[in-house]
Amino acid sequence: MRFHDRRHAGQELAVRLMEWAADGDLVNPVVLALPRGGVPVAAEVAHALGTPLDVLVARKIGVPRHPETGVGAIVGDDPPLFDRRALEMLGLSEDRLAPDVAHERTELHRRELLYRGDRSAPQVTDRAVILVDDGLATGATARAALRHLRRRGPARLILAAPVCAPETAALMRSEADDVVCLLQPSGFHAVGQWYDDFDQVSDDEVIQVLHERSASPSKS
Repeated sequence: MRFHDRRHAGQELAVRLMEWAADGDLVNPVVLALPRGGVPVAAEVAHALGTPLDVLVARKIGVPRHPETGVGAIVGDDPPLFDRRALEMLGLSEDRLAPDVAHERTELHRRELLYRGDRSAPQVTDRAVILVDDGLATGATARAALRHLRRRGPARLILAAPVCAPETAALMRSEADDVVCLLQPSGFHAVGQWYDDFDQVSDDEVIQVLHERSASPSKS
């Protein structure tokens, strides 16, 4: 199985989540997307469930000069969450990464303002929260996001993604109440290999999707 694009992946993911909604297991749900790639996926889920859609901005902390290699992540004003084993293997320290953390924190707040404007972050206390991404490789940003949300007291915390590295999906089960992942291929190398169209999502696309969803009535 492959996905045509992120919207197709979101539609397939929504079918699985609709089964839970039909059983009444999702109380006052809200869908949160990890931007940017998670937004088109989450939009389809929110549309199918008739729920609000918003974003939870997380930023990966990469290795200096090799930013694609993540060793941690940040959400909001939370302290950075590092992969201690990776730091030791690479001979890195938190102090050494402090400038990178500061840079990513600035970018995080820029995106929050850009995507949400003057809207407050959605309330998640005592609600079913569905955190959506377009796929999980290392899961660094998802782990930081889940811990951030857990501290805010959701009634149920669900991580949902169309495709996941099997070992990452297993690790995420200690962070979320439920992990919904349609594909967990043994030959996983990168999220994009399971999409026909995996072009980068732009800020403008994120803003447009959020605007369209906010203009759509939610189910009561």
